[in-house]
Amino acid sequence: MAADESVVQIPGPWTHRSVHAGGTRFHVVEAGEGPLVLLLHGFPQFWWTWRHQLPALAGAGYRAVAVDLRGYGGSDKPPRGYDLPTLAADATGLIRALGETGAIVVGHDWGGLLAWTMAVLDPKCVHRLVAVSAPHPLRLRNALLTDPFGQLKASGRAIAFQLPLLPERRLTRHDAALVGRLLEEGSRPGWPEPAESRTYREAFGIPAVAHSALEYHRWFGRSQLRPDGRRYARAMRTEVEAPTLHLHGALDPSVLPRTAQGSSRYVAAPYRWRLLEGAGHFPHEEIPDVFDTELLGWLNDPEPDR
Repeated sequence: MAADESVVQIPGPWTHRSVHAGGTRFHVVEAGEGPLVLLLHGFPQFWWTWRHQLPALAGAGYRAVAVDLRGYGGSDKPPRGYDLPTLAADATGLIRALGETGAIVVGHDWGGLLAWTMAVLDPKCVHRLVAVSAPHPLRLRNALLTDPFGQLKASGRAIAFQLPLLPERRLTRHDAALVGRLLEEGSRPGWPEPAESRTYREAFGIPAVAHSALEYHRWFGRSQLRPDGRRYARAMRTEVEAPTLHLHGALDPSVLPRTAQGSSRYVAAPYRWRLLEGAGHFPHEEIPDVFDTELLGWLNDPEPDR
């Protein structure tokens, strides 16, 4: 059943608006005043994944902005541009459109891969980096090649997304039931609640969202042997100069903790790793109080140590 973009206009202690950056319209949700914290969601979600963090950050003196990434929710869904360099340009352009020269960037899953990319390709735009359930892209690439019975096996669904057309149909049939299963399979027992699952499933009923979301996976997979993928990999060898917090659920079956943990080799700045017990791939939703304590404690530390 098709849905329209109004399903992502969820009320709460925040405001909705559209922001144009680089010729693309983005739906953003904003709360609070202070230093900008840009929140980037992953798959199969949209801005609402940060519903716990928006008020928590606002209450701690930050301007929290969650965005629907290109192709998702209430943002534009162009036919192309789902490669990480273009997505990074989207996000850095959005920071400037919000009136800032840089931000604290928090990214989960694909949003995390995007945040890593921003920190390398436009380092002045990323004051601090928080990667959630997201290894450095080169670490993920290496693990897919060297850990066939671990990360490669765990990425089976993402590999299946490389097929044309069929994955879109599977994602959207039966009111996007597969979206609900993906959330359940990736998380701790008991999450998500039925209402939470329904919200994400409805958002995947918006025309073109399923196709756009899958294009992220397809670019990452297919570009590995293409010139654009090789150029991206060469660029990503540059070390991250932004202080980095790396949060990962101990129960994550989608991105194995051991895959993410090797990311520190790509960070020259202070780097803090935290393995969150009792959480899977969505720790900011599964255990939001624990997650927010780690996030705010690190943000409020003027000199985060390793």
